[in-house]
Amino acid sequence: MRERRRAGALLVPRARPPADRALLQGPAEQPTDRHQNDSWRVLRFVAEFVEGFEALGDIGPAVTCFGSARIQRDDPLYRQGMLVGAALARRGFATITGGGPGMMEAVNRGCFEAGGLSVGCNIELPNEQAFNDWVEVGVEFRHFFVRKTMFVKYAQGFVIFPGGYGTLDELFEALTLSQTGKIEHFPIVLFGCAYWRGLLDWMRDQALGHHMIGAEDLDLVRVTDDPEEAADVATRTIPPPP
Repeated sequence: MRERRRAGALLVPRARPPADRALLQGPAEQPTDRHQNDSWRVLRFVAEFVEGFEALGDIGPAVTCFGSARIQRDDPLYRQGMLVGAALARRGFATITGGGPGMMEAVNRGCFEAGGLSVGCNIELPNEQAFNDWVEVGVEFRHFFVRKTMFVKYAQGFVIFPGGYGTLDELFEALTLSQTGKIEHFPIVLFGCAYWRGLLDWMRDQALGHHMIGAEDLDLVRVTDDPEEAADVATRTIPPPP
């Protein structure tokens, strides 16, 4: 197995509340220690951004992939995730995931075994989540908003597998950034037609039907069950690396 690099040793013991929880506490819950107040936290944010920029700035063309941490290795979807990771690697693209188990592991594993660069951006959680065994470049973050910036900044597109709240959060953030022009020519691929059908039907019937979005907004996503098509769409905006 190739040498791995780890950056940002920011995870803390479980007994300490996650940094995001402390950040989002209301005024009544804030400690009186001046070193714990919001102004001092800004320095930690800056340090965490710098850590991420330095670790990921030279990974080259990449696609970020999201999906459930609960998918088991014997699930057919796990195999599909490996195939997508491998397809991206064959096109010369690194894969970026959350670095944990389930679909994240599947994509990292497929990319790694196909000779691509496999990247993981981990997050501090109440129950610590370790890097999966196929992450080569790993960065650990304390704050979700810093980590989410890295997912977008260093990718040319997203492939989003079935998942829960976290996956849906990333999906709608990407859609919002695309809809508002904050990111341009950024393909968003939903993998798993049956899983996403209900959500897309709701968006068409309810959100579009009540004029909450425009018809063109539905074109911001592409849905497929084909790993090769997912990789093609996710990498179509820029030429392959030399």
